[in-house]
Amino acid sequence: MNAGCRAFGLGLGWVLSFGCHADGAAIAKSGAGAALACQTCHGPAGEGIAQAGFPRLASLGAPYLQRQLAAFADGTRVSDVMMPIAKALSVADRAEVSAYYAALPVPDAPTAPRAALPTTSASAPAAAPASASAGGSLATRSRWADQLPACEQCHGPGGRGVGPDFPALVGQSATYLANQLTAWQTGARPPGPMGLMAVVAKKMSETDVRAVADHFASLPAKDAR
Repeated sequence: MNAGCRAFGLGLGWVLSFGCHADGAAIAKSGAGAALACQTCHGPAGEGIAQAGFPRLASLGAPYLQRQLAAFADGTRVSDVMMPIAKALSVADRAEVSAYYAALPVPDAPTAPRAALPTTSASAPAAAPASASAGGSLATRSRWADQLPACEQCHGPGGRGVGPDFPALVGQSATYLANQLTAWQTGARPPGPMGLMAVVAKKMSETDVRAVADHFASLPAKDAR
């Protein structure tokens, strides 16, 4: 094969490969095949929808986002909304849309409602409101009497995230954060690096969950990663 034919073959291969999946921005804005547009639930700037518990994706690390999509696709992370969407995306699609959201700046998040967890029965009394100081204490200083480490030990100062394994907590809504802690408690979400999150979440009471979720949701999101 001469050089011209090889160049043509490489170019054709690139075109065919590119045509197999949409770019990240297109998936986010218009969807891909059976997958709905990401912005339907996560907002036009990746800011999320706090009231519905849909997380912000903007500026979260691409490797982290790819892992979450892979977990939804293989069913190890459970979500009636996300599982069929992730399954409809190819591996390349998931990589591209993750890179797209990772490159977006952190949006200014509106004030979100406080976390509210369902009671176990209709007759169960309502729990006392979570204390902001209690949430801040767990976030920054831990509670070693219960072998609960501070959230910031892994997620960084102010919950701004550390590396590909520990995403930013600041900038997420209280509803989303509380829902994820509950998912770790019930096994609906994989336990994460070294199984840490399942262990930590199972040691937290409902009041702890609400307090920590409200604490991080109350912090300014700008410049968080």
